[in-house]
Amino acid sequence: MRRDTICALASGHPPAAISVIRVSGPETTSIIAERLSVSQLKPRHATLVELRSESGDQIDSGLAVFMLGPASYTGEDTLEISLHGGRMITELALQSIMSAGARLAEPGEFTRRAFEAGKLDLTRAEAVADLIDAESEAQLDQALKQMDGALETLYSGWREDLTETLALLEASIDFPDEEDAPERVDAPVRQKLENLKSALQQALADGNVTERIRDGFRIAILGKPNAGKSTLLNQLAKREAAIVTDIPGTTRDVVEVRLTMGGYLVWVSDTAGLRETHDVVEAEGVRRALKAGDEADLRIWLHDAREPFRSDRVRPGDLVVSNKSDLVDPKSVSRETLAISAKAGDGIDEVEAEIVARISSLTKNVTAPIITRARHRQGIERALAHLETASQNLDNGIGAELVSEDVRLASRDLGTLTGHVDPESVLGAVFSSFCIGK
Repeated sequence: MRRDTICALASGHPPAAISVIRVSGPETTSIIAERLSVSQLKPRHATLVELRSESGDQIDSGLAVFMLGPASYTGEDTLEISLHGGRMITELALQSIMSAGARLAEPGEFTRRAFEAGKLDLTRAEAVADLIDAESEAQLDQALKQMDGALETLYSGWREDLTETLALLEASIDFPDEEDAPERVDAPVRQKLENLKSALQQALADGNVTERIRDGFRIAILGKPNAGKSTLLNQLAKREAAIVTDIPGTTRDVVEVRLTMGGYLVWVSDTAGLRETHDVVEAEGVRRALKAGDEADLRIWLHDAREPFRSDRVRPGDLVVSNKSDLVDPKSVSRETLAISAKAGDGIDEVEAEIVARISSLTKNVTAPIITRARHRQGIERALAHLETASQNLDNGIGAELVSEDVRLASRDLGTLTGHVDPESVLGAVFSSFCIGK
């Protein structure tokens, strides 16, 4: 099937110093001949050219690089033209290229073509998006590891183990009388299933850390009304993100700010003051505050240093902070809390340093990404469920046919993680492993 030729702006939106126009598809060479001042371009060499309109008028001059497929990002003939980054130049350039036979690319279409051409698996394609969206050093490092194939290697390794397991089961089903076929497969199959189940369970027990690195760690500031929660949020955000007044109950809803701290992306939430109330709106704010606390990776309990702090909701790992400490005798502040003055800005650096330390402790054992998206976690959970069923059927003496079906389904679920779903690969494993049909 002949593909459309696509084009798009591959750089930032104009005005900018440079606009990079990317073209990919079968009409790329004809577009070069029709719209550039040269009829051909030497592959992988930058050439100074003029880009012309449909009527032959010069639009701009710039550098053009042609990549001959399949040795290109998309696996197709590809052209990239670097022009001056003005709005009108960019608009006229795209119009000229489209009038020569291209259409505007859909979101992610270049990377999708790279995946379909076998240049990338799905995890690497996702890493491309994560590299572009990275706002913190941790996100960038994780995306680079994923781009280098850390996830593909892990997921494909699990799937290869399942292929070997399925080969054993298929051999016992299809070739029971062959001398080269194993007389018993239960023990090796059981061992392979247990090993893989253990690996999947360990991956799922990561505490969502790698997903948090990608999506951001959630921090909730909790406490009574007028404890200074909104002021603390504004100090951390270094701007007036929340309204601050002396009136108790000013904050009625959760106010979130997106920040980068110590190389990590974090979402810090200011919440409604926790107290008993008959006000319907304030009660809803309290409910949402408690919900934000339940979903947070770190909870900061802020209290007025002039009052004793008591809360039966504090759990291990929570950070307790005494605000308005400048209004009390320093000796009266517990050593187990951080003493700050949110209004004056005293102690804010210490709070931020403690937040970073707490997050770093969560990520200290992460050497490579395992599960960076909900899609990965769901696929692994489905695969594990099929392996559990396969183990139960094997233990109950149910036929290899049913056991192998669950193993096949688990393999399919893992295959969806990388985009490689090919049950026919089992056939090759059977013949190569057991020399069947010699």
